[in-house]
Amino acid sequence: MRHGDEIHSCAELMAYIQEVGFLPLLDSGIAGYSAEAVVDDDNRYVLLPDGGWDWPLWKWKGPIVQSGICVYGKFFAGKAGFVSREWWPDFCNYRRNRCPAPAEGSIEEAIVLTLQEHGSQITRELRAACGFTGPKMRSRFDAYITRLQMACRIVTEDFVYPLDKHNNEYGWGWALLTTPEQLLGRDGFECQHSAEESRHRLLTHFHTILPNASDRQIEKLVG
Repeated sequence: MRHGDEIHSCAELMAYIQEVGFLPLLDSGIAGYSAEAVVDDDNRYVLLPDGGWDWPLWKWKGPIVQSGICVYGKFFAGKAGFVSREWWPDFCNYRRNRCPAPAEGSIEEAIVLTLQEHGSQITRELRAACGFTGPKMRSRFDAYITRLQMACRIVTEDFVYPLDKHNNEYGWGWALLTTPEQLLGRDGFECQHSAEESRHRLLTHFHTILPNASDRQIEKLVG
């Protein structure tokens, strides 16, 4: 893995994602293995004198997802990260086999069907469409969304930001969720391997890019 000030731009990070295949956005628990760890200091989070903040890496997420070179979601032990298009078929093949399709009549099925109907929605809209409008419903709903992302049933299509009175984007933004089928089309899922073969390929690849990681750490990434 890279260490230090090596990545200075969004384009360089996109190339790096394609090189390694899998990259958590923030701390992964493995030294040097995250987008945050490999960008230079100028692109990390910084508090501004006026009380605001700047974080170029955070702003790169949207352009990277929109570029089509990778898929983004909470894939790594519930934490967000990127999976290259090259590795997505094996990753999705294994994860979906491990976590079968949502049961008929389940909340997970309702979420997926709602996204299929609407194409894409931010979490707040999706939560309301699925009837999770009562008190303390947000955390429960977010848990379902995370599980569906871990199972490769939901991904992030883009990020939506509110606008201030000057028409400038601000805040942390909202993930615009969709299904992989709608984002990638059926061709994005073609995998010639069994689920067990995909798992073996994933384990081998992670051991290659993370030679100092423990078996337990790699198993956690593969899922």
